[in-house]
Amino acid sequence: MKSSMIKRITAATIATFCLVVMGLSGCGSNNSSSTAAGSSKAADSSAAASAEDSSTSKELSGKISTGGSTSMEAVIGALQEAFAETYPDVDITYDPTGSGAGITGATEGSLDIGLSSRDLKEDETGVTGTKIALDGISIIVNKDNPITDLSLEDLARIATGEVKNWSELGGNDAEIVFVGREAGSGTRDGFESIVGVEDKCVYSEELTATGAVIAKVQSNPNAIGYASLSAVDESVKTLTIDKVAPSEETVQDGSYAIQRPFVFVTKDGAEQSDAVKTFIEFATSKDADELIRAAGAVPLA
Repeated sequence: MKSSMIKRITAATIATFCLVVMGLSGCGSNNSSSTAAGSSKAADSSAAASAEDSSTSKELSGKISTGGSTSMEAVIGALQEAFAETYPDVDITYDPTGSGAGITGATEGSLDIGLSSRDLKEDETGVTGTKIALDGISIIVNKDNPITDLSLEDLARIATGEVKNWSELGGNDAEIVFVGREAGSGTRDGFESIVGVEDKCVYSEELTATGAVIAKVQSNPNAIGYASLSAVDESVKTLTIDKVAPSEETVQDGSYAIQRPFVFVTKDGAEQSDAVKTFIEFATSKDADELIRAAGAVPLA
């Protein structure tokens, strides 16, 4: 937001300066007092623009109700906190009820912004989806595991317990230890929905934190698990899926399969408050990219 403010201030200063130069050229004069007067006007204009922006920041107020995807909790929290630094009188609420409920809330008008961690379906009409970020999920194994690549189908067979031994996939003769997150986890929801194994997974262990999943895979040579792209470090090995490695670039270009969008859903034709409009503009601006990365998601290209 600050960068947009700077642009407006700079534009005002340049415009005023140009008017001064044009005035001098028309009179055919290089009088220093005229130049000084023009500079003074430019400074006054710049100060006025700055004061206007500052006033807008202070005066913007109201409430923004958001709700829906549990997977978007970290992202919406980071955006909310940063937005409050500039607009402290805007109250943003978040109700983690799931993507379907977020879309319904936006459709019915009970939410200013519905949050969905999937694209809208064809029959979900009367609303518009605006992508604000992408979610990439890495598949990790122990560094001693010889497996380097799995197909999406192989991954689904592991998750559902159809494949129980690494030897069935060209690996060691050892039982697969499938490690995941606890029920209600956004990362678990993302993995299961993308791979198509909702309510079908057979976990060896269900852990309550991404760090715990990574630590378990690091310590067990037969373990496999999943974690947000930004959380994975060199203590484990990241598999390619159908020969594509997870990265910000492959998530952004769509070539990495285990990804999904994070979407703001708004009701068509609904009158949005200045606070809602400004928050959406902020969330979709380049100013939000680092916040999105820090929250474990991938900014749009």
